[in-house]
Amino acid sequence: MPGTPSGALVWGFLVLSPLTLALVPLALRRVSPRGAKTPGVALVVCTAWLGITYALGASGVLNFDSFPPKPLFLFVATFATTVGIGLSRLGARVAFGIPLALLVGFQAFRIPVELLLHRAATDGVMPVQMSYLGYNFDVVSGLSALPMAWLIAKGRAPRWLVLAWNVLGLALLLTIVSIAILSMPTPMRVFSNEPANTWVTHAPFVWLPMVLVPMALLGHVLVFRRSRSEPAGPQSPRGDGER
Repeated sequence: MPGTPSGALVWGFLVLSPLTLALVPLALRRVSPRGAKTPGVALVVCTAWLGITYALGASGVLNFDSFPPKPLFLFVATFATTVGIGLSRLGARVAFGIPLALLVGFQAFRIPVELLLHRAATDGVMPVQMSYLGYNFDVVSGLSALPMAWLIAKGRAPRWLVLAWNVLGLALLLTIVSIAILSMPTPMRVFSNEPANTWVTHAPFVWLPMVLVPMALLGHVLVFRRSRSEPAGPQSPRGDGER
């Protein structure tokens, strides 16, 4: 990996990624019947996922010596699985059991993510176009999440506004994912400046595409599921059970 990541960057990922993923079993605990095994199973699965992906990044097997590159297979499979979870009955339980304001406000975690990406760019381990110094404007999603959540909690956010915010956030997320792919050292590379985007295949930075981006994607899927079933007027701030 080019450059030398600072301690703040490394520890930022070591702290933020597990804390963000821990919200999955916490959410399931809130929406599951008392005594249900689902939250405990989710905790085990999330812990195992952190360990497996960290080990893959630390082992060096995620390299770009083949085409299509091995990391892309893993990333695409992870994103597809994330969408599948969001569209499943389990996803419905969370989408309709958690207050919409919390589902939206959750996306504020993208603010510290963007700060870490900025640090990665200044450390020289990540290409600048993946930060807000370049073409990454995903920080807008994080900065707008809390005001939008407040409007929803106060019943002042009509459905069209929530959907528009969610579409914008998803578009910004997909944009930076595309930039990241086009910055990798493959025949598809468009951004030729150095360093190439290889840092996301190393531990603990592999948690960016394997934990943090999927969590943002899952959040958008859940908001879409919830919003499409809400009345056209101001949004209810409370969860209303599975549909």
